[in-house]
Amino acid sequence: MSITIRQSDAKDFPALFRLDQKCFAPGIAYSKTMLKHFLSRAGAECLVAVDGKEIVGFILTEENPPLGHVMTLDVAESHRRRGIGTLLLCESENNLGFRGVRTMLLETALTNDAGVAFWQQHGYRIEAVLKNYYPGHLDAYEMRKRLAVEAKIKSQPGLKEI
Repeated sequence: MSITIRQSDAKDFPALFRLDQKCFAPGIAYSKTMLKHFLSRAGAECLVAVDGKEIVGFILTEENPPLGHVMTLDVAESHRRRGIGTLLLCESENNLGFRGVRTMLLETALTNDAGVAFWQQHGYRIEAVLKNYYPGHLDAYEMRKRLAVEAKIKSQPGLKEI
């Protein structure tokens, strides 16, 4: 498996939409209109994971420094538990941290045990329960992570530590 991470572009939209529909239940998965809206927002960034020519994952974030927000992280079922979600998340956090984001925020369903475990493994902490966040009266956790800015700055080539 050779995974490449790159910025998404407009031609990726059909694959992103199909993948989101497969990854999430109706009502949680984004409609075409909502996904297009989130992708076109100021401060939005979408990174894709490509295996050969196939998009097998993506992360969609938005930034309003010092806050960043994970809108969605999708990985094809056939490619889960191979580190793709971690690759996407780390690349995204590095990009956002470099642009001044200091805290990341996301929401995930209380019933999404695998998702909650993934986020906690990557340093996200449960901050609140959002009642009726999803359709069908499904509650969500609001999770946050403080980015390690110093590590990001030190890892940038050509920058000196002050």
